[in-house]
Amino acid sequence: MRAVVISRPGGPEVLSVEDVPDPQPRPDEVVVDVAACAVNRADLLQRQGFYPPPPGASEILGMECSGTISAVGEAVAGWAVGDEVCALLAGGGYAEKVAVPVGQLMSVPAGVSLIDAAALPEAACTVWSMVFGAEAGRLHPGERLLVHGGASGIGTMAIQLASGRGAQVLTTAGSVDKLDACRRLGADVLIDYKGEAFEARVAEETDGAGVDVVLDNMGAAYLGRNLAALATGGRLIVLGLQGGRSGELDLGALLTKRATVHAAGLRGRPPAQKAGIVAETQANVWPMIEAGTVRPVVDRVLSLDEAGEAHRVVEASEHVGKVLMRAR
Repeated sequence: MRAVVISRPGGPEVLSVEDVPDPQPRPDEVVVDVAACAVNRADLLQRQGFYPPPPGASEILGMECSGTISAVGEAVAGWAVGDEVCALLAGGGYAEKVAVPVGQLMSVPAGVSLIDAAALPEAACTVWSMVFGAEAGRLHPGERLLVHGGASGIGTMAIQLASGRGAQVLTTAGSVDKLDACRRLGADVLIDYKGEAFEARVAEETDGAGVDVVLDNMGAAYLGRNLAALATGGRLIVLGLQGGRSGELDLGALLTKRATVHAAGLRGRPPAQKAGIVAETQANVWPMIEAGTVRPVVDRVLSLDEAGEAHRVVEASEHVGKVLMRAR
């Protein structure tokens, strides 16, 4: 099969398409003929040599895909050759075929094309488990959510899900066009992070009360400011480190607000945990997609041969939603 490989750690130019061996399914896996895969920021880190795949996972990039099952392991039940699916992956998506643990498969929602379904697994599973999950954000109707990077793949999903479930959504983005896209997806308060201090705007919009949940992709650079934006009992969910990994935190302020800081991540979780998140996501998010309340937001669809360009677009934050690549 054809797959995108990394010749050495570096920039987008180190990506190329080569012939590699086809994957063989373990007893509890299926092989998916990939229709499309999506580019995530974690892929950029892996390309640079900073984020290796978990032990036992494919060295090939790609943490989500869509496609058609072409082979099933001997212990697989409930799925068959020919089923159209999308899948959460630990790796292997940038290829014509990928082996997937059965617990990480999801059906393609009604009304969503097989290509566009590749934009769903990582964002939907991350947002559902981190923003709404009982162990993390616990966002309820009527509460307030601040989404950083609202025009990203995660951000566009978070805005739609939170708005659709009755929360007030505040979001940051870096351009008028991106903020307008966030507004169309359901954001109530639009904050240009390049021109205003988001924590001051949060205080203004909430009469000083703050937000109940912050979904953060910046890490260290926003740590203190995110805490300032939190309401009493607020939850800060950190899922990215674009602003650095080491920062200072005022524990006194954290105690006063009775707030919590939670680090998010899916890729390195045990398969059973991933399977549970996938099942909960399909049960809670897929009906909203099929009702038209939530949709995959796709910026552009390229090919595997254009993987370098896909990485460049995401690295430069030129996109709204997801950048996809057709496998064939």
